[in-house]
Amino acid sequence: MAEPPAPRVAPGGLRQVGPLAWLVSRGAALVEGTTPPNLFLTLGRRRKLFRGWLHFAARLMPAGGLPRREGEMVILRVAHLRDCAYEFEHHSKLARRAGLSAADVERVVAGPDAGGWTGRDRAVLAAVDALHRHRDLDDATWAALRAHLTEPECVELCMLAGHYDMLATVIAALRIQPDRPRRAVRPKNRRR
Repeated sequence: MAEPPAPRVAPGGLRQVGPLAWLVSRGAALVEGTTPPNLFLTLGRRRKLFRGWLHFAARLMPAGGLPRREGEMVILRVAHLRDCAYEFEHHSKLARRAGLSAADVERVVAGPDAGGWTGRDRAVLAAVDALHRHRDLDDATWAALRAHLTEPECVELCMLAGHYDMLATVIAALRIQPDRPRRAVRPKNRRR
């Protein structure tokens, strides 16, 4: 397996990213069982932008109005279509916590035509595919989506897909490296 290319912007430490990105990255590492996320420690180098982005991103996920399961389906589909392993790896774990099975994650990769989706799931995934392929939704895709989602949910779906498409671009352009699993800390053997 080939080594990933070196990052164009190295993840920063506390001095480079400031206390917010540092603390958020440490908290995320604890939750995910990884090293502090390179995404946060890279974006954190632009502190004011990081704060604004973090607020916006959190409003979409996890505090968005779409059911968490669907939000993760959207993100995984975008990550797959954009070939963004960083996003896909991270959100595969989150998707499992949101109720998607391993088979569901595989079906997200297969797309909206895979068997077993509900009409709503199929409409959501088809909309993501259309947004990726055409940067637009044709009338038939919009009608299928509206048969299952409210107008505000449709707005959010478009913003969520666009946001993770943007993140995939940033991750690729900056060559952000995958996060590594955190090593388990083993207590030292004590003599009694």
